[in-house]
Amino acid sequence: MLKYTIGFLKRKDEILLLNREKPSWMGCWNGVGGKIAENETPDQCILREIGEETGIILSDMEFKGIVTWRVDGEEEGGMYAFLAELPADFPYPTPVKTDEGILDWKKLNWILHPDNAGIANLQYFLPTMLKGEGPYEYHFVYEKGRVAGFQTKPLEKGRDADVRFLPADTRKAGGRDG
Repeated sequence: MLKYTIGFLKRKDEILLLNREKPSWMGCWNGVGGKIAENETPDQCILREIGEETGIILSDMEFKGIVTWRVDGEEEGGMYAFLAELPADFPYPTPVKTDEGILDWKKLNWILHPDNAGIANLQYFLPTMLKGEGPYEYHFVYEKGRVAGFQTKPLEKGRDADVRFLPADTRKAGGRDG
């Protein structure tokens, strides 16, 4: 089972991103997420993390695949990726300072601009994720701190066999009342 989750909240042509104050990706804009706790499913984790880091309580997010990586030929890791589309008039004024960093709505054209050095690695997989297709595996190869390779492929049957999800009608955001 992978150890982390990442989630993207979309409102119209904007995504709520976090400029992280801590490693990894310190100083870069990225989705919201975190480490899966013991006895927690990936969907429970992302709902808890979204609630803790943004204050937004969701009942469900769409599973979009997994983001995996290999670093300098050795270290491997990955995270479950999720997406939620919020109503166009969803009230969430930003910027918001949190313990994790700064939350702000960023326009998709800004996020995906090829010269944007302040984005983690979203330009590689976010466009496919937003098309509504998938789920996919988005695999990165890093060498000396830089992307040396990237591949997108349909998530193989069984590749996510260790993902345990709650039935949709029993999902709650970290046990909180909405």
